[in-house]
Amino acid sequence: MGQNEMTKVTIKMGKTDEVVERNYAVGTTYEEIADEFQEKYKGLIALVIADGKIRELTKKLERGCTISFLTLQDDIGHKTYERTATMMLIKAVYDVLEKDQHVEKVKVEFAIGQGFFCSLKGDFKIKQEFVDRINRRMTEMVEEKIPIEKRSLPLDEAVELFEKQGMKDKVKLFRYRRSSTVNVYSLGGFYDYYYGYMLPDTGYMKYFNVIAYEDGLMLILPYTKQPDKIEFFEPRENLFHTLRESAIWNQYNGIDTVGDLNEWVCHGNLAELILVQEAEQERKIGEIAKDIVNRGGVKFVMIAGPSSSGKTTFSHRLSIQLRTLGMVPHPIALDNYFVNRENTPLDENGNYNFECLEAIDVELFNQNMCELLAGKTVEMPEFNFLTGQREYHGNFLKLGAEDILVIEGIHGLNDKMSYALPNDSKYKIYISALTSLNIDAHNRIPTTDGRLLRRIVRDARTRGASAKKTIAMWPSVRKGEEENIFPYQESADAMFNSVLIYELAVLKQYAEPLLFCIGKEDPEYFEAKRLLKFLEYFLGIDSTNLPQNSICREFIGGSCFNV
Repeated sequence: MGQNEMTKVTIKMGKTDEVVERNYAVGTTYEEIADEFQEKYKGLIALVIADGKIRELTKKLERGCTISFLTLQDDIGHKTYERTATMMLIKAVYDVLEKDQHVEKVKVEFAIGQGFFCSLKGDFKIKQEFVDRINRRMTEMVEEKIPIEKRSLPLDEAVELFEKQGMKDKVKLFRYRRSSTVNVYSLGGFYDYYYGYMLPDTGYMKYFNVIAYEDGLMLILPYTKQPDKIEFFEPRENLFHTLRESAIWNQYNGIDTVGDLNEWVCHGNLAELILVQEAEQERKIGEIAKDIVNRGGVKFVMIAGPSSSGKTTFSHRLSIQLRTLGMVPHPIALDNYFVNRENTPLDENGNYNFECLEAIDVELFNQNMCELLAGKTVEMPEFNFLTGQREYHGNFLKLGAEDILVIEGIHGLNDKMSYALPNDSKYKIYISALTSLNIDAHNRIPTTDGRLLRRIVRDARTRGASAKKTIAMWPSVRKGEEENIFPYQESADAMFNSVLIYELAVLKQYAEPLLFCIGKEDPEYFEAKRLLKFLEYFLGIDSTNLPQNSICREFIGGSCFNV
């Protein structure tokens, strides 16, 4: 087709059945087409899907096709906004520094809510004036609408480019890259690499804020549901320090990025690394057990965390540590207090809502726990998930002086769950898989990606569920976590990070075949493709050297516990 030729484009409008047909000249950008339909969408259009492939708005129309739009209210679109904001922030840091100042490294470390913590290393101090200058410079960039240009470079050229910019982390990452080319983005003469799509220019980036936080910066962005609004940032000190502690441990062991891990796989003593990491987790579990015993009077250890955090294995290992200290732990699953199926509340779609507090018989739980605390003998319930009914099978329990209940469940940290129990009898633990490993300095690994991969592997092994099914239900799982778990995490007496620095390299060999089963025609295909691309960064690790009590075993199999 010639450049001036016209071609027909079919546009599918959002989630409606509306279809629009237009004729456009070959060479028209998807951005130009998006501009025509932007007013029909609440969120800013960030990407298009053209004949089943995600395309950046800078791409040009080559032939007739069917397209739909992805906005900042879609997860893929929102991540595109995050990446673009990250590049703007890093560019602004370089722009506002004086000529005699030098920045050695800007690292995007982890997310807290909708804030992204960035550490800076250089011969300058982070003062309010510095932060103000960054915000002003980023605002100027929005007004200037600076293009973000994408170039596909041969691998050797990309390595040379990033060596010149002092980005050794990217050089190390590309050393293990199978592809012969690298997509490099440029913004006003600044070059960078990003794992995923980008917006066309800085004019799209109207909503952000940068504040000083601890010893770095916090980049605050809108939530997916409200892409045109910046919420007040709420510090989560326990979460921050847990993440920071894990990051420091990584740095101490010389594994800060995926490139570092790949180097260990090739040249390091991998068996020793596994043993050291497992020993570090066991040490932390032991410290929590000691704190429980030293506090005195604790009868209820309440454990909660999001999906695929490793709660079950953690509970077993904590119980073993408590036994070494003279306690007699008894595991209690809050799931056994589900109301009978016919009494389970429904969500907005008419499906059973097993994750709301009303799905639990809170009254019965508190009654049983108070009776146990009073020294009475109680017959404990068991929930039959096949029949959807609560049952009793003669499982009687009475608490002695050294007995302690280790209670695991989604609502464990919510005081409404245990309202009748004295506060000094409860010890709350929040557990999550808080990934602190980065792809490189500017590309963090979302903690949800690690948990999703854990769940895909576990569900396939233990529940016969396909990766397609697990990915499809993941948004509802995340919604439940946002409502029922995350609001209570800061109230925990202890916070435990269940992530193992090498686990993604182990999960890779189990997850990839499952993800490849998802077809292009499936709605979950884009997420599967993204996860497959993500796993390409890792060199695989054999699971042989993993101990039988490893949290990773809860997902891949081979655990000495019944999980």
